[in-house]
Amino acid sequence: MSGALRIALSQLNATVGDIAGNAQRIAAGIDSAREAGAQLVCFPELALTGYPPEDLLLKEHFLADARSALRQLAEDTAGGDIVAVVGYPERAQDVYNAAGVLADGELRATYRKMHLPNYGVFDELRYFQSGAGGATIEIDGVTVGLTVCEDIWQPGPPLSEEALAGARLIVNLSASPYHAGKGVQRERMIAQRAQDNLAIVAFCALVGGQDELVFDGHSLVVDHEGTVLARAPQFEQALLVVDVDTRAAGAARLRDTRQRPAAREARREVVSLGSFEVREARARHPPAKPAPALAALLDPVDEIYAALVLGTRDYATKNGFEHVVLGLSGGIDSTLVALIAVDALGAERVTCATMPSQYSSQGTRSDAGTLATNLGIELLELAISPLMAVYDEALSDVFAGREADIAEENLQARIRGNILMALSNKFGWLVLTTGNKSEMSVGYSTLYGDSAGGFAVIKDVPKQLVYELARRRDERADGTLVPPELFTRPPSAELRADQRDEQSLPPYEILDAILEGYVEHDLDREQLVAGGLPAADVERVIRLVDAAEYKRRQQPPGIKLTTRAFGRDRRVPITNRYRG
Repeated sequence: MSGALRIALSQLNATVGDIAGNAQRIAAGIDSAREAGAQLVCFPELALTGYPPEDLLLKEHFLADARSALRQLAEDTAGGDIVAVVGYPERAQDVYNAAGVLADGELRATYRKMHLPNYGVFDELRYFQSGAGGATIEIDGVTVGLTVCEDIWQPGPPLSEEALAGARLIVNLSASPYHAGKGVQRERMIAQRAQDNLAIVAFCALVGGQDELVFDGHSLVVDHEGTVLARAPQFEQALLVVDVDTRAAGAARLRDTRQRPAAREARREVVSLGSFEVREARARHPPAKPAPALAALLDPVDEIYAALVLGTRDYATKNGFEHVVLGLSGGIDSTLVALIAVDALGAERVTCATMPSQYSSQGTRSDAGTLATNLGIELLELAISPLMAVYDEALSDVFAGREADIAEENLQARIRGNILMALSNKFGWLVLTTGNKSEMSVGYSTLYGDSAGGFAVIKDVPKQLVYELARRRDERADGTLVPPELFTRPPSAELRADQRDEQSLPPYEILDAILEGYVEHDLDREQLVAGGLPAADVERVIRLVDAAEYKRRQQPPGIKLTTRAFGRDRRVPITNRYRG
C-alpha cells in the first residue's frame, strides 16, 4: 500500500435554495480537481442546497430536487478517475445531513452526520435525524473516514471509531459560521483531533454570506502531529489541492500503542461504504505536483472587516440588489458602513444621502461631503428642516403645552428613515442601516427611523470596535479616506442642540465592557460589579438592555460577529419580568 493520495478541498460559496447553481459550482469543482490530478475531491456540508436551508428542508419537493441534482452530478465522475464527496440533505426513512460519495458515474454511498448541533445559531435537531455511526471508504488502498462538521467538534466517535477501524485520513465537510477569532479556535481543535487519533484531518469549509451568518472558509489539512500542511484563504473561494502520505500516520500508530486497547474494546462496527480505484485512470494523464498552499491568517481586525465586506456583498447580490443607499451623517458609524459598502460592491453601486437638520453641525456636514468625495460615491443632500416644520405644525395642537422632548428628536430620525425608504422604493436600492451593537443593546435608536432599512451591516459591532475598523481601513489607504476629525469628535446623534451620546449613556469603554459581560456571557449585576464596573452604570445598562428587546425584534438582519449576536443567536422573551 503506497499510502499516498492527492486530495482537493473545494471551498465554495453556495446560495441557499439555488440547487441548480450550486450543482454547477460543484461540477466545476470536480472538473478543476480532476485537472489538478486529485483522486478525491470534497465539498462543504450541504453544499448542494446551501447552509442553513432551514424550513426548506420540510418541503418534500425540495429534498427530491436535491436528490435529483446529486444523481446528475454523479455523472461527472463517470470516467472512474475521481471520487467526489458532496454534502446534501438525504431523504430516506427520515431526513439526514449527509455526505454523498460519487464515483463511476453513480451515487455509490452516503454517510449520515452523527452529531447535530442545537445551540447558538443551530437548529439541526428540528430538521435532521442522527446517523448511526462512523463510516469509511477506500481510495487506491487508502482508508478514508467520513465526517460532517460537528462530528469532529466533539472528541470521540465517529472520528475516533474511524481511526481505530484503520482510517489514516479523516475528511470533514463543514459549514461552520464565523465569529471573531473562530478560525484560530477551529484550527487548534482540528490539530488536537489529528494528534489524538494519529490521523490526517482534511477540513473542507463553506465560504460566503447567508442572511446574518458569514462562513469564513479557512479550509485546511493537518497531519497526524497537528502540523498544518495546507490552508486555504479566508473569506474567498478556493480549491486547495494537497498531496498527503498516510504512511507516517501508520508508522506513528505502530510506535504509539495506546490505541490498541481502545481498538480491541471498540463496540460499534464502522461501516465500509466501498472501495474505489482511480489510480489507473489518473496515471494516463500524470498531473504536476501541486504547489504548497499555506495562506496566511488575517490580523484580527482585518479578519472582522473582511467578514463585514463579504456578508454585505453576498446579502446584496444574492438577494438581487444592484445598488445600496445609506444615510451619511458625518459620524463614525455611517462612515464605517460607507467604507464597507464601497469595498463590498464598488463605489458605483453606493449612494449616500446626507439629511441635515437645524441641529446638524457644520463639521459633520463637511466631513460627510469630504468622505463621499474621497470614496467616489454619489451624495444626495436632502435637508429635513422644512419637513420637520410641517410635522411641528401638524402636531402643534395635540402637543400644545408640552415641552419639546424625545418625541421631536425621534421625528427627525423617522423623517430620515422615510426619505431613505422612498429612495429604496423608487430605485430598487437596498437601505443599509448604520446602528452599532452598543446602541442597539440599550435601545439608543429610533424605531422606524435610523433602524429602518433592509440590512444592518454593523449591528453586531460594538462602538469601540467601530473606531478600530474605520481607523484600520483608513490606514490601509494611507489616511486618505476618513477625515481625521471623525476619530476625535465626541459621538452625537445631533437630534437637539449640543447633544452628546455621553449625556444619555455611560462612556463607551464602560458601556461596551458591561454589554460584553451581560449580553455575551450572561453575567449578573454582582459579577459585573465584582469585575470593577461601576454599580450605577451596571444597573442602568441592564435595565436598558432588558427594556429594548421589543426594539431589537424589529431590526433588520445583520452580520453576526460576536459569540452572542442579537436575533437568532441570543433569544430572550419580550414579555419578561425577570431582571438581572
